[in-house]
Amino acid sequence: MPPTVRDPSRSSINAPTSYLSNVSNFKIIESTLREGEQFANAFFTTEKKIEIAKALDDFGVEYLELTSPAASTQSYNDCKAIVGLGLKAKILTHVRCHMDDARLAVETGVDGLDVVIGTSSYLREFSHGKDMQYIIDTATEVIQYIKGEGLEVRFSSEDSFRSDIVDLLNLYRAVDKLGVNRVGIADTVGCASPDQVAELVRTLRGVVSCDIECHFHNDTGCAIANAYAALQNGATHVDTSVLGIGERNGIPSLGGFIARMYAADKEHVKAKYNLPKLREIENIVADAVGVAVPFNNYITGYCAFTHKAGIHAKAILNNPSTYEILRPEDFGMTRYVAIGHRLTGWNAVKNRVDQLGLGLTDSDCKRVTNKIKNLADIRPLSLDDVDKLLRMYGQAMDTDSHHAILDSIDTPDQITGM
Repeated sequence: MPPTVRDPSRSSINAPTSYLSNVSNFKIIESTLREGEQFANAFFTTEKKIEIAKALDDFGVEYLELTSPAASTQSYNDCKAIVGLGLKAKILTHVRCHMDDARLAVETGVDGLDVVIGTSSYLREFSHGKDMQYIIDTATEVIQYIKGEGLEVRFSSEDSFRSDIVDLLNLYRAVDKLGVNRVGIADTVGCASPDQVAELVRTLRGVVSCDIECHFHNDTGCAIANAYAALQNGATHVDTSVLGIGERNGIPSLGGFIARMYAADKEHVKAKYNLPKLREIENIVADAVGVAVPFNNYITGYCAFTHKAGIHAKAILNNPSTYEILRPEDFGMTRYVAIGHRLTGWNAVKNRVDQLGLGLTDSDCKRVTNKIKNLADIRPLSLDDVDKLLRMYGQAMDTDSHHAILDSIDTPDQITGM
């Protein structure tokens, strides 16, 4: 048997592989059209919802989750409109654990219902005011009705991580026996850590035989890490939204979650999803909700594949895997090596010289690099400024005046004005 060849671009410190892990066998429930509608700026017209749904379907998400048809007349009509598109993704809608909501949802023709009810003491006292026996009884009625209609059903607690663990497991055990497709856990207030997620999911995996869906809020910055920990310990489905939009600070962003899973199993993610489509989807949603794609956004932010420090630039030019765990080409993106700044290195400048087809020696490149550094102490140079400087230097070599050209330039504005 040939020895296993390790991909040097991957981490050499591997987490122990668990028989429970679904890191290479997960499904995305894309909730931009449900959770995303709860984002402060969100208002999606029917036409925009259809555009987003089609784009996400082209990307390859397995499920689209829509706002409950009980929310408004337009929500009901939008649900029916998206069902009528005939997309590859399964269409779900998110409803309260109530027969009226369930009946209305079934009317729209969706493929399945995501049923939810609050289980923490906070929500039982201050939201719906029901005890656990009422929750189990109502869940039983609603689930049996949905299954009787031949639809997929997920049953989720709300505020799972502040719910009593005994109550929670008894509830999940009861609905699992009813034959739900999935149970869901929800970190509704974003309080959970990856260790807590791992423990709860692993415990739940030992209690139910159905799939496990996870919904994590990002109030404390752990949403993507929590989603990954859940998959490592037996979860099968993860909720995302484009740019992470949602209630308060939102949930795992589709792009961020994809980045994490790509780093774990690149070939699986590349085969499963249309990765170059991601930038288009994010631009559609960003425009629809009136925000800019953040500069440090996973994969598509303008800094995601920008390299600046001289040491980094030299290594990147020799082998991009030295400072990139994600290949920009796989996402339809390109890397950029910034050179018009005080941290630049001569290898990066030489690379630009070669791109411009200028015949400068290494010694020349080092000389020009020193000038760029001196000028950039006044202010950063644009790429146009750098290119002008390099071309002037190259042309002046014909008359042996290249050193004098450099010596004559004292400020970046002299280059800009030329």
